[in-house]
Amino acid sequence: MSFNDNAKLDPSQVEDVRGRRVGGGGLAVGGGLTLVILVVSLLLGVDPTAILNSVPTGTTTTDPNAQTVADCKTGADANKREDCRIVGYVDAIQQYWTDELAKHGSQYTLAPTVLYTDVTQAGCGTASAEMGPFYCPVDGKVYLDLAFFTELQTRFGAQGGPFAEAYVVAHEYGHHVQDILGILSNDQRTGPQSISVKQELQADCFSGVWTKHAAETGYLQAPTDADIASALDAAAAVGDDRIQKETSGKVAPEAWTHGSAAQRQQWFTTGYSTGDYTRCTP
Repeated sequence: MSFNDNAKLDPSQVEDVRGRRVGGGGLAVGGGLTLVILVVSLLLGVDPTAILNSVPTGTTTTDPNAQTVADCKTGADANKREDCRIVGYVDAIQQYWTDELAKHGSQYTLAPTVLYTDVTQAGCGTASAEMGPFYCPVDGKVYLDLAFFTELQTRFGAQGGPFAEAYVVAHEYGHHVQDILGILSNDQRTGPQSISVKQELQADCFSGVWTKHAAETGYLQAPTDADIASALDAAAAVGDDRIQKETSGKVAPEAWTHGSAAQRQQWFTTGYSTGDYTRCTP
């Protein structure tokens, strides 16, 4: 999926804190950590609390000559640079949901995406790259370390590519939509029929719905068959069953938090084929 070269990007919807780290005598974990555990997206089979206990402390400085998303002005920039591509996805996703929720009598509120490196402080506690992308309902922001997209390929075996990134970002904004609609739960029970799994599959479905309408926002061209295949490949790569089998050699459905590879593909496809978020009810 390519961006229209002349599309005007709004980089203010992305907070670029790459290269910065919380300094001082340690990294505080806020009271919202359980919410992070609930909505951590795509990274399965890892205990975030163990990760947080091992996060390095200290202060890093930002290279004043480094590129930032403030340089992302047009769709042409998004076609050339990964960080600008994320800006473009965020703009297109939020434009769609603003218009779509208004049709249904709801008001969408903009949620910034925070681009960071390694670790940063979120409203839900400490955000670590090891946790993968996630939405924090405490501060209403999406957190993303771009290194995750490399890990998606090297650790999870996904083919990767620009539209795998779009799927990930749209999934996280699916959680923000759930938050706006008042259906984002903090129930942490696990298993195939758990609320946690159902809302993750719904976020996949919301991602598919946005994909169906992405070109209507004016930022993007219509997705190709290869784009859809890339999204489905990424969805399967982060299925609970696939990750469990690769990490432990066995599948334990009772521990599922996000759904199986087949389920994640199914619900993205449901969203894409119907283009109707009200049909996203796993």
